Amino acid sequence: MKQKISSLSGPPADEIKDLFQSISHGYDKANDFMTGGMAHSWRRKLVEWSGVKSGDQILDCATGTGDLAIEFAQVVGPSGSVTGIDFCEGMLKKAPDKVKGLNLSIHFEIADVTSLPYKDNQFDVVSIAYGIRNVSDPLKALSEMARVTRPGGRVMILETGDQQNPLMQKAFSFYFRHIVPRVGGWITGKRQAYEYLQKSSSRFPSKDSFVKLMGQTSAFSSCEYKVLMGGASFIYKGTQRAQS
Repeated sequence: MKQKISSLSGPPADEIKDLFQSISHGYDKANDFMTGGMAHSWRRKLVEWSGVKSGDQILDCATGTGDLAIEFAQVVGPSGSVTGIDFCEGMLKKAPDKVKGLNLSIHFEIADVTSLPYKDNQFDVVSIAYGIRNVSDPLKALSEMARVTRPGGRVMILETGDQQNPLMQKAFSFYFRHIVPRVGGWITGKRQAYEYLQKSSSRFPSKDSFVKLMGQTSAFSSCEYKVLMGGASFIYKGTQRAQS
């Protein structure tokens, strides 16, 4: 039986922080290998669909090693700003090295998406990629992301989930259950971490179910989603409700 959206809760924050700390040294290599580089393409699709433009103010939550923040920075240019946050220092400390030589200005800092240290209505776009299913309280995280987004701005989410195309489901299930833990374990030496990540993906709500969760924030005037590669991942867009 699928978990009810109203009672959706994530793993303890300390456990997730320790997990990502343990795989931070090989996270990028493992992710690129397991997705065949498609994750980079999907991040670009998120940026394009967000409608971001030059001069916009961006907050990327659970930024990890900074890939999505970099994609945004390339669009907003020097007249805009990009802030990337993560609560795992091991992941975040790798991000500034990626920016070197790219002539991009991105501010990285340690912060928790469930308790954002920013004022209301501060950003044009707030994003999170492959992070929302790993926070202790996904609804609280969504509410915080919406709070710091200006009216008319967008909350953008890239995530995996439990509802794949029936024609692809068996292939996805085999790949994520058997291949992902082996490859992740081979690269990082932490197979159990990737076994957890596979399980968390297979149980997390997607498509209309996740849109219903977004709706529980009462923050969005509209919520939409796009399916990537038959259900390998999903992009969600919530447009912040205008203030009355």
